[in-house]
Amino acid sequence: MKVPFLDLKAQYSVIKKEIDAAIQSVVDSCAFSGGPFVAQFEKEFAAYCGGRHCLAVGSGTEALWLILLAMGIGEDDEVITVPNTFIATAEAISLCVARPAFVDVDEQSYTMDPELLRKAIGKSTRAIIPVHLYGQPADMDPILEIAREHGLAVIEDACQAHGSLYKGRRAGSIGEAAAFSFYPGKNLGAYGEAGAVVTNDPELAERIRMLRDHGQRSKYYHDVVGVNGRMDGIQAAVLSVKLRHLEAWNDARIRNAARYDEALAGVTEFVTPVRREYARHVYHIYAVRVPNRDRVLEGMKERGIRCGIHYPVPVTRQKSYEHLGFPTGAFPVSEGCAEQCLSLPMFPELTEEQIRFVAESLAETLESSVRS
Repeated sequence: MKVPFLDLKAQYSVIKKEIDAAIQSVVDSCAFSGGPFVAQFEKEFAAYCGGRHCLAVGSGTEALWLILLAMGIGEDDEVITVPNTFIATAEAISLCVARPAFVDVDEQSYTMDPELLRKAIGKSTRAIIPVHLYGQPADMDPILEIAREHGLAVIEDACQAHGSLYKGRRAGSIGEAAAFSFYPGKNLGAYGEAGAVVTNDPELAERIRMLRDHGQRSKYYHDVVGVNGRMDGIQAAVLSVKLRHLEAWNDARIRNAARYDEALAGVTEFVTPVRREYARHVYHIYAVRVPNRDRVLEGMKERGIRCGIHYPVPVTRQKSYEHLGFPTGAFPVSEGCAEQCLSLPMFPELTEEQIRFVAESLAETLESSVRS
């Protein structure tokens, strides 16, 4: 049996008629850049997240960057985030000519450790970006409390958390603003690059609206220097269709995670994902921690199972950030995740048979890797 890491074709086959009709509507109307399809998706996604404003943009990276720019964060400012994330989180900070600072993640959720955050606040700190990793929100209440004590903005990196909940609140509705990615493999994925900002702040929303459209309030009248950060109409139309299915897909991911938990319950020498009591974890990624991770990855591949690694190098160990001078061991949990985390196949259409096969193969591969 072959099990892919992700199967977008299976998803498309279920919603093909809806998707094809939506794309044809965009083509028929020639509303390719911005326009009514983007406006409709913005309205729908804001309502879904429980936010007042949604600004559709070109990518999750762009969403983070535009939030920081709109907040006026720049040279000599510091923004705190975590090393156990995709580089875009730190990249957006650097693109503002601000300085990324880091705190480690906790051992269970792999999200920002609030106690370490408290100790990391400095005179130049302007904002905090907790990352809702793998589909599980960071522990936001203590993070928000620390931010209030120091007058700091909190920006949610919700790029992996579409539909997740923190104490009953949607990811993306908790901080001053949130960034979402709609990269094709996400729980809510476009058919290309796309992203969005969600916020309850009307002034921040207006600044981002201008920045993403060359700094103009009306055509050819440019108040500030901006960028071309608009979402295109086809992506918006696709996302509107898929948003209608997101809750069902997330429920399927949660069921699949429970099946993995059950199937792997008797397997030793590895750690399954921990769902925190405050969270609705929507399992964008089902990441286990295993010894001899790279050997296990190859063993699974030999059995026809495609797994992934998120992320093999912490941001603080990337060559692009070596100038920050962090020594090996500065962020032990993130560094441990980089060496041990293995992402198993996870998508709504996974079958029980596939999950059993993955679990059995993982047990065999782990046993083989320990013997060798």
